[in-house]
Amino acid sequence: MNEESLLAQFEMLLPLAAAWATEQGQKILGEGLPLFERELDDAHAIGVHHSNRVRLLRVTTIPRPSQPQLTLGHGIFIRSDCWRDRLLIVHELAHSAQYERLDGILPFLRRYLFECLTVGYSTAPLELEAIAVTARVCAE
Repeated sequence: MNEESLLAQFEMLLPLAAAWATEQGQKILGEGLPLFERELDDAHAIGVHHSNRVRLLRVTTIPRPSQPQLTLGHGIFIRSDCWRDRLLIVHELAHSAQYERLDGILPFLRRYLFECLTVGYSTAPLELEAIAVTARVCAE
C-alpha cells in the first residue's frame, strides 16, 4: 500500500475511531469513579485542567481495541489487574492533558494515531511525552 492510499484510509477511518472513543468515553464518565486525592495531585502536576472530570472505570477486559489501558478524553479504562496502579494512571493522565491541549478527541486521535502509524508506537512523540511526564511526576 502506498503512502497516499494509507493516508486516505487513515482519514476515512479516523472519524469512526473518534466516534467509538467518544461513545466509550461517555460510558466511562457515566460509570467510572473519580480520582483519589493523590491522583488529583498528580493530574494537577501533569497539567490536566479538568481533573474533576476524569473518571476511572475498572474492567475485566478492555473493549476493542484491546490494550491494558486506554484513555478516552477524561475517561480511562483500566483492567482489573492494573487497578489504581499509579504509574499507569499518571501515564494515562498525561494523555488526558494532551487531549485537552489538542482540543478534543478527534484532534488528539488524529495526531496520536498518525504518529503511531508513521513512526511507531514506541517512538511516537505524544507517547514519549507521556513516558517522560510519568517519570517526572512519579519521581517527585
